[in-house]
Amino acid sequence: MTAITKQEIAALPVEFKLNGRTVVGRADETLIQTAKHHGIEIPHLCYKEGLRPDGNCRACVVEIKGERALAPSCCRTPADGMEVVTDSERVRTSQKMVLELLLSDMPEAAGEGKGSPASSPYTLDSELDRWARALGVGKPRFPARRQPKSDVSHPAIAVNLDACIQCTRCLRACREEQVNDVIGYAFRGEHSKIVFDFDDPMGSSTCVACGECVQACPTGALMPARGAGLVGVDRKVDSVCPFCGVGCQLTYHVKDNRIAFVTGRGGPANEGRLCVKGRYGFDYAHHRQRLTRPLIRKPGAKKSGDFTMDPDNWREVFREASWDEALDFAAGGLKRILDAGGAKAGRFALAGFGSAKGSNEEAYLFQKLVRTGFGTNNVDHCTRLCHASSVAALMEGVNSGAVSNPVRDVAKAEVIFLIGANPTVNHPVAATWIKNAAKNGTKLIVADPRRTELSRYAAHFLQFNADTDVALLNAMLHVIVDEGLANEAFIRDRTSGYEALRENVKKFSPELMAPVCGIPAQTIREVARMYATSGASMILWGMGISQHVHGTDNARCLIALAMITGQIGRPGTGLHPLRGQNNVQGASDAGLIPMFYPDYQRVATTEAKERFERLWSAELDPKPGLTVVEIVNAACEGRIRGMYIMGENPALSDPDANHARVGLAALEHLVVQDIFLTETAYLADVVLPATAWPEKIGTVTNTDRLVQLGRKAVEPPGEAKPDLWIIVEIARRLGLPWAYEHPRDVFDEMRLCMDSIAGITWERLERDSAVTYPCEHEGDAGDPIVFIEHFPTATGRAKLVPADLIKAAEQPDEDYPMVLITGRQLEHWHTGAMTRRAGVLDALEPEPVASLNSQDLARLGVKPGGIVTVASRRGSISLYARAEEGTPLGAVFIPFCYYEASANKLTNPVLDPFGKIPEFKYCAVKVSKGGATPVHASYGGGQALAPA
Repeated sequence: MTAITKQEIAALPVEFKLNGRTVVGRADETLIQTAKHHGIEIPHLCYKEGLRPDGNCRACVVEIKGERALAPSCCRTPADGMEVVTDSERVRTSQKMVLELLLSDMPEAAGEGKGSPASSPYTLDSELDRWARALGVGKPRFPARRQPKSDVSHPAIAVNLDACIQCTRCLRACREEQVNDVIGYAFRGEHSKIVFDFDDPMGSSTCVACGECVQACPTGALMPARGAGLVGVDRKVDSVCPFCGVGCQLTYHVKDNRIAFVTGRGGPANEGRLCVKGRYGFDYAHHRQRLTRPLIRKPGAKKSGDFTMDPDNWREVFREASWDEALDFAAGGLKRILDAGGAKAGRFALAGFGSAKGSNEEAYLFQKLVRTGFGTNNVDHCTRLCHASSVAALMEGVNSGAVSNPVRDVAKAEVIFLIGANPTVNHPVAATWIKNAAKNGTKLIVADPRRTELSRYAAHFLQFNADTDVALLNAMLHVIVDEGLANEAFIRDRTSGYEALRENVKKFSPELMAPVCGIPAQTIREVARMYATSGASMILWGMGISQHVHGTDNARCLIALAMITGQIGRPGTGLHPLRGQNNVQGASDAGLIPMFYPDYQRVATTEAKERFERLWSAELDPKPGLTVVEIVNAACEGRIRGMYIMGENPALSDPDANHARVGLAALEHLVVQDIFLTETAYLADVVLPATAWPEKIGTVTNTDRLVQLGRKAVEPPGEAKPDLWIIVEIARRLGLPWAYEHPRDVFDEMRLCMDSIAGITWERLERDSAVTYPCEHEGDAGDPIVFIEHFPTATGRAKLVPADLIKAAEQPDEDYPMVLITGRQLEHWHTGAMTRRAGVLDALEPEPVASLNSQDLARLGVKPGGIVTVASRRGSISLYARAEEGTPLGAVFIPFCYYEASANKLTNPVLDPFGKIPEFKYCAVKVSKGGATPVHASYGGGQALAPA
């Protein structure tokens, strides 16, 4: 007989009486939850679904037969035979008294008395107000306490403690959900209050502006510092966050065709949680610099790789045009190059960059346009700049570029190995699940050249020397093999190539690798044992692994770690390369890469080529196309003469950005489709104004393989058009007989050629908002965990590939003695085109900064806030210095989102030979004191769209 688990006992049905009616609940549900399931609403304030119940407000009390005192329903669970009453006279009297006492301390509504029966008696229309109305609580009879002053020191959040009822929902949201540990409860008696850090002003605290406290607050004591606050919206629209790959679901609150504010929604990836970008980074859509009419370059407005862009003065370079003129001009220039010198020569002279920030449907149509309209596979997007090497290694090893387990599986892991990733900055909501798991007992191993925030929660933090990933990982593999910790049965049944791997790692003992990677041999042994012997170990990695010339080798080692220990195919195990942008997974799935058709079907294989030729009724090129950096190089050499770029900004995101701008400027014809006049658009011959994410409908696929539906919340400004419409119009002018009317039409076609999503219908997405792939047949639930019994290779086995030490292409020397590491900031996204035009985000991080260890700053004679100049062999930039003890000695970290101090002017364009990804994470630089004061880019964060 199988023993019953605690979870199964907790889920057993419990029969009891609720308001005189026999109902069935569960032993692990509270009375307030069971009552809600049965249509009974109990007043509550300190209780919030998802937060640990505290029972401190007593607004939710109920009467339980046989008990002397009233019980808080948020803290009590049902028992067999229990009799509960939620609306007796005694209960109602107590609930109303609680609400009246709390109301007495609330600020007076303008022109109204507290508790006035007028139709809108409450300023905020808060939860407290609504419950008071529901129970008929009138004007309070009690005097108010002495009211504290408001704190408006934070750009995102206004603190009004005169409206605080000390329910501690904000504290629990901050400390237990987001685990940011900023909000506390201090002092005693009448002096007790909510505090930030050591009773600091919120603007001076360590708050990261996730806004979870604002969403949790039931009274308006914590509110958005900007926007419409809690009242006055016309409608609510459920959608998906447009920033990172976590794929948080959210709700837009719309007033007069403007997004007033955003709240988190209970999606599979976030369960209502958001970060600062998701919650406060929405007003870019209403910025005055939005493109509203097509632009054509003026005759005589010369292009140059060396330019200073002012998006407010576009009339110096462009003139406005009608859509018909602009589309004819855009397609005509591409067709002219296509026809020049014969079709074969023409097609190899054209290329396209699609976008990881658009929808799946847009990505699919864009690559189809390039392949059938241009006749070439020269199509790519920013995956080439983030996880191309990870995908290369995964395709080689398991014939799938997708993650094996969702992020939230960390809750089921015994060990989490996080390497080369900084989720608290790049994937903040994912970081909350990792912090939750660590606080619940999961052992976290963090490995990174920089000490990141998550290292605070780590059982082991490995601050290895930059560029030595393979040395560390091979040393771990050595321990697992040498100490007999490998899973021999899994290796025998489900892998190939183990003998070569075992032989290779013999030369990488921890004792030999410790001086190379900077981690003590004993520590390497401990973490290898911990990972190999746990019941469930999960690996997550980021661009610290992938953005190297040895990025594919780094990923090969991680794959080998999972395979030789059998840590894959089960809950809490597996391989998860954290996807960067909101749809980089979906765009790759949809074929927006030069060597694969949709669903990673290789262009070089006859079977795939013939399948898509039948579907698309077109002859296709069997030769893989050029990648992002290769296309730019070919443009510099004159081999690529025309480009169509949708929603990408290579003039700022590509390595050696000066070189990239020279290549873009050299093009005979450049078509750019975007929402702002980006640095790339500034070099265009024609600019087509597109829609922002809240202005369109479409699906995106997050890092967990969740296909999610984004819904239109507001109308686009001026004459801006949906991206899908623009792509179709360009295609028609190139002679393609396209007749797509709605994203649904495109998605239905995608299902015909992408087996992984064949079972996902548009109707299901409209109903459920999210479905996990693979989902091959209609009605399938979708598979959050894959590789359970076999791998999707010809043999069903994973291929193990040995890796040797390869140094970065450029090492520090006497002239350039330091190492540059680039990456993102919490508050800004990618090249900053969106986030630097969002008022709160720009206010939080308005200036370009270089982070150095304080000892390096002292050696340079620079104080924090002073100006430094960072130079490489490719260029130099000046920016403000920031002391950051997590940055190792001899290194400098620079985010690449600042046009006025573009980090990618410095980075090395040398490529990983397999993934063709540039080496963003390592190049030699020198840092000197002083330099020109950075001039803030003229984006004017958060300014409203100018009236037409």
